[in-house]
This record gives sequence, structure tokens and C-alpha cells, in this order.
Amino acid sequence: MTYAFMIEPQDFIALDNEDELIEKCQEWGLLSGKATKLKTFYYKGNGLNMPCTIIGYVDHMAAVIQLDNGQKHCIHPSYLKEMQASSYSARSISNAGSDRSTESATSDTVAPVAADVTPTPDALVNPDEIPPDLDDSDDTDTDEFSSGMKGDPDGLVEEYVGPQSGAASEAKPKAKTASKAKSVKIDLPEGKVKMSAVVKEFTTVPNHFSDNDDEVIIYEAVTITEPDVIDVGEAWSSHSATVKKQELEVGDVITFEAKIIKKKLTRNPVPYKINNPSKIQKEG
Repeated sequence: MTYAFMIEPQDFIALDNEDELIEKCQEWGLLSGKATKLKTFYYKGNGLNMPCTIIGYVDHMAAVIQLDNGQKHCIHPSYLKEMQASSYSARSISNAGSDRSTESATSDTVAPVAADVTPTPDALVNPDEIPPDLDDSDDTDTDEFSSGMKGDPDGLVEEYVGPQSGAASEAKPKAKTASKAKSVKIDLPEGKVKMSAVVKEFTTVPNHFSDNDDEVIIYEAVTITEPDVIDVGEAWSSHSATVKKQELEVGDVITFEAKIIKKKLTRNPVPYKINNPSKIQKEG
């Protein structure tokens, strides 16, 4: 059986490594900080109550789950967390981002929601408050951000449509000025590549899905060495448990294999993110 309300992602970052999945679930508050193994999660929206598997995420607003029938669905991590409570009832909260109706709701069944529901301004997300591991915004010089989700039957995966009218006109000259200083556009490979980098800085950035800030590493002299040599410049990655085992210090030169994507670090002018580095080796 298939479900029409499902929002299947066109593209997402897969979490196929159990350690990485546990770490991401801890960031979302789905697992405790001391958890060492996964547990069974349940999807309780739209009148359903069934096990689901977290398989990845699209951006800061959309985790990707898979139901037993194989369908993939985008859902806000905080909403999925609410569903895990034993006291949670599959009541409709689809109006959370729209105008409140004066009509009282007497049923606990989730009402169907059209797929093209547009959220109100109150539901918009401030792009300056996006956690680093979930921020999928491009390296732009305006404040515009879009999650790529037009609507959500769960009422929580919403689209930020960016500044309007006067704000949009103010953003244009800013982007024009900044474009002069931009370097040549880099065509990044799609899969994992061999890379080298120098550890530049250890820092933290806010994560509003967690009580603690996220630890990140900023690298300089980042270079793709195989299959083709490409000078990237600066990039960043999460200071995950896997990376911490290397006991890196500022100035260390490292080689590794990873996927690199265009993803700006929150409140920092670092345009690229290194995802899931493996086979890390310190030079010298």
C-alpha cells in the first residue's frame, strides 16, 4: 500500500553508517548523548502508527524516513521526536503554521492537508539560526533560503520564501558588489574523492536542535588530489567522534577520502563542507 501524503525527496544526504546515524539522531534529540545503538522509531502522523527507519536528511528542516512499504518521506526532526512519546496521539497539528481557526477540534484523527499548503510568515525560519550539519543553503550573498519543500502533510517542513519588496531590492546591489570578489566557480565531483587539507581552526556554532553547540573544524589549503587535482581553498566538517579519534591539532596536514559539497558554514564565510571523511592520515 502506498500513501499519497508522502513527500518523497528528490535528493538527500544518506546516513548509511550507523555511527554517523547515531550522531545525527543525538543532534536531533532522538537519542541521548550516551546512546551507543539505534532504537526503533515510529511514524504516527496522518492516522498511522508504524515503525520507520531514518535513512538521511535533505536539509536543516527535513529528515528522511522510510516506512515498511519502502516509501520515503521528509519530516521535521523535531516533529519526529514528538511522535516517539508514548503519550503522543495522532492529532492534527497541520494548522500550526497557518491561521488558527475558531472552530474547536473534537477528533484525534489527522485531517488531510493539501500538498501545496504555503506557510505563514510566522512559520518561516531564520537562515542565521540554521545548525551547521543541517544547513543546506548555497553560498549566496542574499538572505534567501529555500528548503525545496512546497508543503508538508505533517505541517512542519516549510519553505522560506526569502525577503520581499524592499528587502529584495536591497539585496541586489550587495550581491553585485560581492560577486566581484568571488573566485572562479569550482565544479565539485559528485562522489567520494581523495583529498588533503590543513587544520586551520576548531570552533563551535549554534545548534537549535540540541542544548549544546556543534563542534566543527575549519580547514585551509584544501585540495582534491584524485581523480583530478582541484584547489578548493577553505572548507569545514563536523568534529565528529570519528574525526576526534585522530586527535588533530591546528597546523596538522591530513589526507582522507570524503565527499565535498557546496554548503556554507553558519555565520562563517566558508563555502564548502567535507562530508563523512574516512581513511584519515596525518602527514609527517
